Formats: sequence, C-alpha cells, structure tokens
Amino acid sequence: MHISKIEIKNFRLLRNTSLDVKKGLSLLIGKNNSGKTSLIVIFQKFFEDSKFTLDDYPLCQRQKILKITEETEDSDLAIQMVVEIKYDANDNLEYLSEFILDLDPSIDTVNVLFECSIDKLNLLKSISDKSNPDKERYISKNISKYTKNKLYVFQNESDLNWGDRKLVEKNMTILKEVINLQVIHAKRNVASSEESTRDKQALSSLTTKYYNDNSKSPESDFTSINQKMIEMDGVLEKEYASVFDGFLKNAKDFLNLKNLKVVSNIQSNELVSNSSQVVYGDDDHVLPEYLNGLGYMNILYLLLDIEIKKYNILKNKKSINLLFIEEPEAHTHPQMQYVFAKQIKKIIEDTKDLQTLITSHSSHIVSQCDFKDVRYLSKTNDENIVIKNFHDDLEKKYAEKQEHFKFLVQYLTLQSSELFFADKIIFIEGTTERILLPYFIKQFDEKFKHSNATPLVSQHISIQEVGANAKVFAPFLEFLGIKTLIITDIDSTKKTTTTGKDGNETTTYPASCVSDSDHTSNYSLKHFYDAPEYDDPGFSEWYKKLKGNSLFDPKSIVKVAYQIEEDGYHARSFEDAFLNVNREKLKPLIDNLRGLKHKEFFKDDSISTYELTKTTIDSKQKSAFASSLLYEALTNDDLDWEMPLYIKEALSLKILETERQRSEDF
Repeated sequence: MHISKIEIKNFRLLRNTSLDVKKGLSLLIGKNNSGKTSLIVIFQKFFEDSKFTLDDYPLCQRQKILKITEETEDSDLAIQMVVEIKYDANDNLEYLSEFILDLDPSIDTVNVLFECSIDKLNLLKSISDKSNPDKERYISKNISKYTKNKLYVFQNESDLNWGDRKLVEKNMTILKEVINLQVIHAKRNVASSEESTRDKQALSSLTTKYYNDNSKSPESDFTSINQKMIEMDGVLEKEYASVFDGFLKNAKDFLNLKNLKVVSNIQSNELVSNSSQVVYGDDDHVLPEYLNGLGYMNILYLLLDIEIKKYNILKNKKSINLLFIEEPEAHTHPQMQYVFAKQIKKIIEDTKDLQTLITSHSSHIVSQCDFKDVRYLSKTNDENIVIKNFHDDLEKKYAEKQEHFKFLVQYLTLQSSELFFADKIIFIEGTTERILLPYFIKQFDEKFKHSNATPLVSQHISIQEVGANAKVFAPFLEFLGIKTLIITDIDSTKKTTTTGKDGNETTTYPASCVSDSDHTSNYSLKHFYDAPEYDDPGFSEWYKKLKGNSLFDPKSIVKVAYQIEEDGYHARSFEDAFLNVNREKLKPLIDNLRGLKHKEFFKDDSISTYELTKTTIDSKQKSAFASSLLYEALTNDDLDWEMPLYIKEALSLKILETERQRSEDF
C-alpha cells in the first residue's frame, strides 16, 4: 500500500498542482519559491487540523475572498488536497476498508479529499454588521474563524464537480490509523559554540528523546541499561545508609520515626537527560558536541532525527509511512551533502513501507541521486506550480535520440546538476570563452548595463562549456523553461568542388572568411535556427539572414549569439573577433602573450585580420592565449580589452534581464 498521487488546489503557489509519488524515495527539486515547502505545510495543516489563513490562498483567490458576495463560487473559497492510495490483495485493509466505496476487485485505489472550506453564509452575515465598516480588513484578520477542515472519500474525479458532488465524509482519526506522517524541517536546533549552553546541546537533547521513546518498549536495546540502573540503586542504598547515618539517627530520636531511610531512585530518563552528552575525539581527549562545525552538527542532528522518525514508524506499524525531509543541505557544506545523498537511500530502504519525500535545491544532492527519483517543480506563466517527472517526461522528448538522453543524464551527474536551479544559462563552446567570459561579464556590468538592471554577476547564471553539443540540450531547456544564451562561432565555410585524376568530383567545405562564405559548419546554429538542407533552394536565403543576424525569434527562450559585422569586418571565430577590436592594444604586449605563432606578423598592418588570425593563433594553444590575455588585464591597471560586439550585444539581451519577483511567503 502506498500513496501514488497528490493533487493540490488553491494553496499558495500550488493553484492546480499534481505530483506522482514513488514507492520509495521522491526527490522534489526546484528553484527558490517554487512551492517545495508549501507541499509539506499543507500536509501538516490537514493532518494536525490547523487553521488556514488568508495568506494560504493564492493571490488571485484572496481578492475574491476579500470581495466575497453571495455569488462567489464555493470552488474559489476552498483549499483542497487529493491523495490517491494504491493497494493490493496482500495489504492489511483493516483501517483502509473504511475508505473503500466499491468492492469491485478490479479497483485498487482509494481517493481521499482533504478540504478547507469557508462558511460563506456566516462570513457574509458578520461583514454585513455595521460594526465592521472595513470589511476587507475584518476578513483578512478573522477568516480563520470561518474555515473548517473536513475529510472525504470519493470514487471518480467527476464526483468532485461542485454542481453535483458525490462525497462521503470520513473521520481523520481513522485515516491516521492508515497514514503515519513524519516531518523533519530545514530549521534544526543546532547552534555554534557562541550560542547559549542550552542551545549548544541539540544532539544530546535529541539522544535523550531517542532514549525516552525507545526505552519504554520491552523489546528495545535499552533494556540492559535499565537493568544496570536497578543494580546501581542497590549498591547506592548501602552507601547511603553509612553516609546519612547521623541524619537518620537524629530524625528517629527527635520525631520517633522508626522506618526512615534514604534510598536510591535513579530515573533513567533523568540520567540520560542530565548526565549524558554527545562528544567527539579519542578516548583520552574529547570535546563537546558544539565545538563541531555547524555542517557536521546539522548532518548528525538530521541522521539522529531520521532514526527517531524510523523508530516511530516501526513502533506504530501503519500501512503507509510518509516522511518529509526539508532541505537536508541547510547549513552543510558540499562534501556533507554528497555524503548524505549517497547514504540516505540505504538508510530509508531499511524501513519497510516507508515513502520519503526530500525537498532540495542542492545541485550536490541531485548529482548523487537516481534521476528516476527526481520531480522538478517550476512556475508557469499563470503563476501556478507544475511538478514534472524528470526522467519519464524528459525521456519522451528524446524518444528519437536516446543517445542524446543518455549523454544528458551523464553530463548532469558528472558535470553540472546546478542547471536545475539556475535562473538563466549561458552555454559556451570552448576553453577560451570559459576563461574570458567572466572578465567580460564584469566589464559589461561596470560599463554597459542599464542603470535599473540587476548586474549579471549578481544573478544565478550557470555558465557551462558544452563544446559543439549545445543542440543536445534543446529538449532539456524546453523542459525546464529556463532562458538560455548560447555563445558560439559562425564557423563560416565555402563549398569547394575539385576533380581528381580519375575524373571524379569531390566536394568539401573548408574554412572561409565570412564575406566569401556560403555555408556554416556550426551544428548549433543550424539546429536552433532551423537551417534547410544545403541543396535546398531556401538555404542561400537562410544563410544570408544568418550573416545578417536576423534569425532570432524574440519569443524563444534560447538565443544563439555568434560573430556579427564590426568596424567593417565580419569575424569567423572568437579569436578573429578579439584580434579585430584589440589589434593595436596587442602590439606592445605581444612578447608577453602565449599561444601565438609568427608574432612578427602583428607589426604588418597590411595583413588582414582573417589572415592574421589564421597564421598566428595556435589552435592547440588557445587556452594559453586566453590565460595570458586575462593575466595582462588583471595585472595592468591601464589595460582594458575591448569586448567583441557580438558578446556585448548578447549580454545586453532581454533574455538575461531579471524580472522583479513578487515577495510572498511560499
């Protein structure tokens, strides 16, 4: 028996959200303010029968509530969560049977509806009272008085239609006999060595709780400890008789008390609470828990808390056990996140019938997980949150290119899972751009950005070197819906046909200066800008538009930037464009630069930029050339390299602008 699906309506950003839940571990990932915590909160509110407030409704629903009338639809006043439970013939249905409406053996699901509704009639009556002149303010402050949580079961989705609802009300107490909900929040009571002593003993306090919860069971591992304490009582009583002999004699003489004595009564829970500590070190030298780093403290606290939740689950033996772990990465450094991600699956697999949902925005945790466990939360244009099954949904988009999907999964695992959490992405082609792009971004922020724009260095932009594989990421970028800039080269070529001695013609496409070219060898440009085949009549017009930089669709989330004409010259590559705008600045520094051949050619102004690039740039030493350019820029206060126009225009694109985000407690 397990929860297979969760649907939420009208709760904060979760306006109409559905989540497929795995039997074992589900990893819920997404950027900040994508509704991860809200999913945990709504479960707790319904299971604990907590009151919902106006802030729990989406913004659009709040206005309808504040302006409530008799015509306001009941559907606009309700927060709902539907939980689908799957079961089979091997499950114990003692308590779940209360929620089964149809005995048809082919039916193997139960649909449970949690609903918070507003008592519209009483609320309207209250705000019509003349003593409440500010109706919206009254509703805002008092709406919780008019809400009520209820639990229903239904058979089909059509039973939820507001005009003809077919619901059977049920008791929450019975459902709690089926589902055991446990939550570990991101906020943990772990303090540094500078905090108060009470706050510095979080682990010791948790071990006390663990002991107290376990020691009451006769099957627990703590039985021997309890027996030792009984034996200690006997030893101490003999010592007490000697130590307190004078006191006892006087008391008997003065008060005529014959049976007065001092006995030992060691309370095991008090002993563990007051006389047990978590320490670290070797046998001869130990240090208290709070002198550990916060990262270690948080992981230790988290692991111990998981053990406590597991014990609760084993003790209560419910059919469904749901454990939420919120942001395990909180206050932990990357190495600890790696360790947690590798070990957590082993830990939870030891517990039977445990479904664990972990929320995270840690790329380190994601990189160590099975991508089949990933559920990706993202915000849509209508301010709703959708939750996508990363592996299954994305694999369908790669149906015809399974090798591309395999590459993507491996790349995300080995290289950069941070793409899941980026606000924007910049793909670059090679090492040269990787070395120099951060320098150009800093330069752009200082010189060219709009005064009201957020600096690029302050945005969460993931810069990835993907070589010629940018097109492989196309379905992935569409899946995530993240604005992406691809900086590449136009890689112009010219069709050349030669006739061999045997009379056979051979066609090649060697590199060519852009002005004399008729083709490009860049697969990213051809893919993202839908190039026709070369022998197609439309290719010539397409290539003309490519050279004129007029193929970009402003509605697209992907922009491919490449060299454009600058100062009367159209460069073919980054090095070509860089030499074109920095030729004079390079001359006095030429002896300091590495990765160049025939440096003497820089003295000859008659050599074209294209020929200069072709003859002086060592293709095997491009990284050395880029590194020396960066070194000169960072060590020479008077030097400021010119940024090629195509990079400047790319960084100016609206695709990299940051919208002001609405502040809301999600």
